[in-house]
Amino acid sequence: MDLAGETASTVASSSSSSVSSIDTSHDCDSPRGGDVDHELIQTAVSSSVSVSSSSSASIQRVLSLIRSEDLDSRLFAAREIRRLTKTSHRCRRHFSQAVEPLVSMLRFDSPESHHEAALLALLNLAVKDEKNKVSIIEAGALEPIINFLQSNSSTLQEYASASLLTLSASANNKPIIGAKGVIPLLVKVVKHGSPQAKADAVMALSNLSTFPNNLTMILATKPLLPILNLLKLCKKSSKTSEKCCSLIEALVVSGEEARTGLVLEEGGVFAVVEVLENGSLQAREHAVGVLLTLCQSDRSKYREPILREGVIPGLLELTVQGTSKSRTKAQRLLSLLRNSESPRSEVQPDTIENIVSSLISHIDGDDQSGKAKKMLAEMVQVSMEKSLRHLQERASTLVRP
Repeated sequence: MDLAGETASTVASSSSSSVSSIDTSHDCDSPRGGDVDHELIQTAVSSSVSVSSSSSASIQRVLSLIRSEDLDSRLFAAREIRRLTKTSHRCRRHFSQAVEPLVSMLRFDSPESHHEAALLALLNLAVKDEKNKVSIIEAGALEPIINFLQSNSSTLQEYASASLLTLSASANNKPIIGAKGVIPLLVKVVKHGSPQAKADAVMALSNLSTFPNNLTMILATKPLLPILNLLKLCKKSSKTSEKCCSLIEALVVSGEEARTGLVLEEGGVFAVVEVLENGSLQAREHAVGVLLTLCQSDRSKYREPILREGVIPGLLELTVQGTSKSRTKAQRLLSLLRNSESPRSEVQPDTIENIVSSLISHIDGDDQSGKAKKMLAEMVQVSMEKSLRHLQERASTLVRP
């Protein structure tokens, strides 16, 4: 889901987005030089010590500063807006009037610090605020953000990637962003950007992919290898991992080239299996979807490469602990992976043990066999406990008072 990507980038949450790191590692500085209205600034400072003390009058003072002709006054105001909107939705609403002057700051040929301050203020205004997301795009922010995405400054590139991640969470913005040629640039960032920019770029691509035309454009860039490289390096339980697997699933569904590429890339299938074992529930659903797509497309070609990476224990666990879709997909994949040449399309609960026994007999190595048998025993135990609880609950409903 798109908002999951955005949530990962909000102020105090995930380590997989630069919004979090931006908000905690760049404090507001005092304005430097120029003919600044010091009295007005000091009033704004004293009246905005905390979000709770941000009265209508102090907000209006900051709005007055952001509209000022003096660049240093605008810089200070942008930093104040960013600070006040970090955690307050109410302030995001009050400062919605600042969107246009902040966007105009992005266009000025001014120091990088001014661009950074304006970007960060807009970023905080957009988090969890659909109206501000739309207003920022309508005000013309996309063109300068695209320029920053191609900047030699790694900081500006990171902030631009984070901005696109947040703005792309809006359904209204998806077609507009895609139509502006952003997708190939985001793929380039996934290839060559900083670790933080790569993570935000792949999550922005995942957000954009839910609009069909955007998905077509993403597929056309053939981004499998850079996404796989990112997946190998990132923490398998992270939001980045989830979004990587989401995109890889879309790629392998799209055609044989991506399926072959995944298997030929060293460590490609193994990275997906790691997510299946250690990822979030949603990530594991995407991971088993990737492997199931491979096996369904050509069982004879992809069965052995999947088995070779030790997928069985993770699949067994998923049949018990996964989402409803994950459980179904895991059972289908187990059926396809067994030795029979004509696997059933649906796996009944009483056939799981036979399937696993068949698989175990074709797995190389005592250790892998032992892990699979242990997992099977645990799966049966959990299944029995669930059945017992179900019978107890049913019996309790039949007892009359």
